[in-house]
Amino acid sequence: MLGFLVKRLALALLVAVTVSVVGFVLLRASGDIAVAIAGEGATETDIQAVRQQYGFDRPLPVQYVEWLGKTLSGDLGRSVYFNVPVAQLIAERLPVTLLLGALSLVFALALSIPLGVVAALRPNSLLDHAALWLAVFGQAMPSFWFALLLILVLGVWGRLLPISGTGSLLNYVMPAIALGYYATPAIMRLTRAGMVEVLGSDYIRTARAKGLRTGKVLFKHALRNAVIPVVSLAAVQFGFMLSGSIVIESIFALPGVGQLAWISLQRSDFTVVQGIVLMLSVIYILLALLADLFNAWLDPRIRVA
Repeated sequence: MLGFLVKRLALALLVAVTVSVVGFVLLRASGDIAVAIAGEGATETDIQAVRQQYGFDRPLPVQYVEWLGKTLSGDLGRSVYFNVPVAQLIAERLPVTLLLGALSLVFALALSIPLGVVAALRPNSLLDHAALWLAVFGQAMPSFWFALLLILVLGVWGRLLPISGTGSLLNYVMPAIALGYYATPAIMRLTRAGMVEVLGSDYIRTARAKGLRTGKVLFKHALRNAVIPVVSLAAVQFGFMLSGSIVIESIFALPGVGQLAWISLQRSDFTVVQGIVLMLSVIYILLALLADLFNAWLDPRIRVA
C-alpha cells in the first residue's frame, strides 16, 4: 500500500506542476494583461508602468518561477479590483462553494445510486425505463434553466424555499438540487451497469446458493464491487461542481468562488482568476488521489496491479 501511495503522490505532484504551467501560460496568451489592468483610457506610459510594477516586462520563465515561489509560500498576489490579497478573497468565499458542492454531491449520490441499483434488479422493466428516461432528461436539460424553474416553482409559486442568500441550509437546497441533478444521470447509469455485471458473477450466485440473505448479498458483496468506478466518477463530478458553480452561484446570489471568478473576469482581475484556477486544479488533483486510495481500499486487486 505504501508503494501505491508513493506512486500516486508522485503522479499528483507531476500533474499539479503541469497544470500550473499550462494555466500560467494560457492566461498570458489570452491577451496583454497590462492593458487589461491599466484600463481602456490608459496611455502607453501607464501601460508600461503597470508592466514594470507587476513584472510583465520580464521573460515568461522568470515570471513563472517567481510566481510559483510566492504561491508555494501562500502568496497568490493582490487583487487589482478588490485591493486585498487573493488568498484572503478565496478563503472567505471557498466555504460557500465547498458546502454547495458537498450538498450537490450528496443529493446526486442519494438519488442516482438507489435508482441504479433498482434499475439493475429489474432490467427492462417499467422502472428501469423510467430511470433511463430520467438520466436522458437530466443530461439534456441545462442547469441554469433547471435552476430558474426551481426558483419559479419552489420559490415564487410555492414560497417553500428562499431564493437567494446564505442565511441557513435552506438557502442551499435549490442550488444543490440544480447543480447536483446534472451529475445524477452519469452516476446512475454507471451504477446500473456495474450492478448488472456484478449480479451475474459467479461469486454472487455462490453467495445466493449458500443461503445468504438478499440484502447482504446485494449490499455487502454486489454493491461494494459495483461502486468502485462510481467513486472515481463522484470525485470528478465533485470537482466539476466546484468549478462549474459560477452560473448557479450567480443565479442564487451565493457569495462563493464561482461568483468571485465571474466578477474578476468582468473586471479583468487576472490575479484573482489565476488564483482560482490554481486552487480548483489542486482540489481536482486531491479528489482524484483520494478516489484512487479509496478504490484501492475497496478492491485489493488495484493495489496489487
